[in-house]
Amino acid sequence: MAWNWQILGWPEFRYDEAALASLERRFLVSSGEVLGTVHHVTPSERDQLRIDLLSDEAMKTSAIEGEMLDRRSVQSSLRRHLGLNPDSYPNKPREQGVAEMMVDVYSTYAAPLEHDTLFRWHDMLLSFDKRLEAIGSYRRHADAMQIVSGRIDRPLVHFEAPPSGQVLEEMERYVGWFNLTGPDGQGPLPALTRAGLSHLYFESIHPFEDGNGRLGRALAEKSLAQNIGQPSLIALAFTIERKRKDYYAQLEQHQKTLDVTPWLVWFAEAVLEAQQVTLSRVGFFIAKAHFYDRHRDQLNDRQGKVIERMFRAGPEGFTGGLSAEKYIAITGTSRATATRDLQDLVEICALSRTGERRYTRYWLKLEE
Repeated sequence: MAWNWQILGWPEFRYDEAALASLERRFLVSSGEVLGTVHHVTPSERDQLRIDLLSDEAMKTSAIEGEMLDRRSVQSSLRRHLGLNPDSYPNKPREQGVAEMMVDVYSTYAAPLEHDTLFRWHDMLLSFDKRLEAIGSYRRHADAMQIVSGRIDRPLVHFEAPPSGQVLEEMERYVGWFNLTGPDGQGPLPALTRAGLSHLYFESIHPFEDGNGRLGRALAEKSLAQNIGQPSLIALAFTIERKRKDYYAQLEQHQKTLDVTPWLVWFAEAVLEAQQVTLSRVGFFIAKAHFYDRHRDQLNDRQGKVIERMFRAGPEGFTGGLSAEKYIAITGTSRATATRDLQDLVEICALSRTGERRYTRYWLKLEE
């Protein structure tokens, strides 16, 4: 079986522009909606919104690779790297590295891509990992670079990348292609087409020992941001993580061919879904700010703690809603106090109530 980089014509990917035309138009319209919605928040709220959205992306781009991070440490690191007032929560190495990379992607999106850009991101992401031979540089090992699963004695090879000796030549060509196809390049491509190709192309070279998935998604974010002229802030990794199995299947399928229309359509639809997720999360953030404007001085410490936990669960909220039992577990209070607190929250219109007796559940009452 030949991998895509072994096929005659590599890396000239083939695709049907007509199949992507309507998706490209929808992307431009939705980009305007996202940017317009973000401008509805105040500058200080915008800072917190950036923290929330970037931390979600940092958490999810790591979760796609099976790595779970400490959200508070990620947010603390983001605040420091964005030049905002830091909190006292400890900055752990993994969390600090991915946060630093996310801020760099966000703040330098307009700059041309260079090898040093990728080396810098790789060093930020993996400087703590002493297992790796090459950190902040392309891989050099003689062994085949394979993506495998299954038993050690009977591995299933999903993909094999070009040998390390070819990586520098491949990446020279990749960096040139990325800059050539940008909005200011000599051969500009539409936003979704370029982002989808940039990700698949990079993943097919797999130039680093580790971290290629996270760097490949960062490159897609950089590509999208360049095409719209602003940091995209869309929930791309958040969305891909929810489609993780399909994502890997699509990559595997299209690393065996240069005909990539289905991959580009899949990726484009994931980006469009990510834009809608971002719109939902920005709306939720605005509703959260208005909620606290109305109720901040009406909440006791127990109620404030529970409300904060409910907001932390995001727009989807607690699975099944807030019960009296969950309230007691979060606050450590008695059932009688929990009942009074919850009734008070309903009376001030902070929560709504559904069901009766043991089926009673409570939900945040937000403005539309």
